[in-house]
Amino acid sequence: MTLVTPAISEDRASRFVLLASLALNLFLVGAGGAFLARHYLADTATQSPPLDRSVAARVERLAATLPSADADKLRAEYRANARIVDASRDDYYRAQEEVRRALRAEPLEPEAMRAAMAKTRASRQVFDQLLQDVIASAAVEMSAAGRDKLANWPPSQRSATQAKR
Repeated sequence: MTLVTPAISEDRASRFVLLASLALNLFLVGAGGAFLARHYLADTATQSPPLDRSVAARVERLAATLPSADADKLRAEYRANARIVDASRDDYYRAQEEVRRALRAEPLEPEAMRAAMAKTRASRQVFDQLLQDVIASAAVEMSAAGRDKLANWPPSQRSATQAKR
């Protein structure tokens, strides 16, 4: 009788190992199948193209929210001053590049870095002022509805803020 007991014990152990192996294989095949199905069968995620951050594109996004006559006034005002505004933006970008160069310099020269940062601040102020002058000059010619749209820019953020009030 002692000979039969080890045989039954080995049989149970091998059945358990077989069932555990089968369960593990089924789990791995299921997980792999789910991953492949999600990766290949799911709708591809739509990536929006990078946002055009040029001044012309920003003015165009702003104009798109305005009544058409007011949008034309804003576009015309920008076109009349585009060369000056774009040149000031380019000066600002060049000043930022000077800050980057100063930060990468070995050894770091704190005074050169501070001077470059001051130049960047000044360039940004000139750029902001010129762009705001374009908007202000166009706003003088706009209707009350157009100026109201300007006051609510950007529309998605303003509507969320007003909803909280």
